[in-house]
Amino acid sequence: MKRLLLVAAALLSTTAPAIAADLGLSVSIGQPGFYGRIDVGGYPQPQLVYPQPIFVERVPVGRPPVYLYVPPGHAKHWNKHCRSYGACGEPVYFVNANWYQREYVPRYQRTRHYRGNDLREDYRDYRRNGYGDPHSGDYRGDARHDRRGYDDGHRDRR
Repeated sequence: MKRLLLVAAALLSTTAPAIAADLGLSVSIGQPGFYGRIDVGGYPQPQLVYPQPIFVERVPVGRPPVYLYVPPGHAKHWNKHCRSYGACGEPVYFVNANWYQREYVPRYQRTRHYRGNDLREDYRDYRRNGYGDPHSGDYRGDARHDRRGYDDGHRDRR
């Protein structure tokens, strides 16, 4: 019985972190906790952590470098963290945190089309502009039957 409990506890302890890792969080550029690839095209010259690109694996000649904003310890021990960013076979430049916060984030947020929940607001506006109007007879508010390939939304007709 003790052996069964130990096996169950060991199994649970190995699966719990995997379940907890998939939280479905979405973090955008400029928000606290965002780290990853950034596009420096059209921005001022980035200040870099290291003047030369970092390579973990052999890189084909002529491959353009990747610019990353990473937590402080990740750049120092890049060989341990490159897989998390999908950049082990890439030449990588690490941008300075001060440059990222002062130059990149404000300009990125000014040029973005959607910020925060704006996409949701546009969706609501779309629903208010006559499509899915509760007084138009289609109380569901969508046109699901058009996407399914059925003639008028009934399941038994094809």
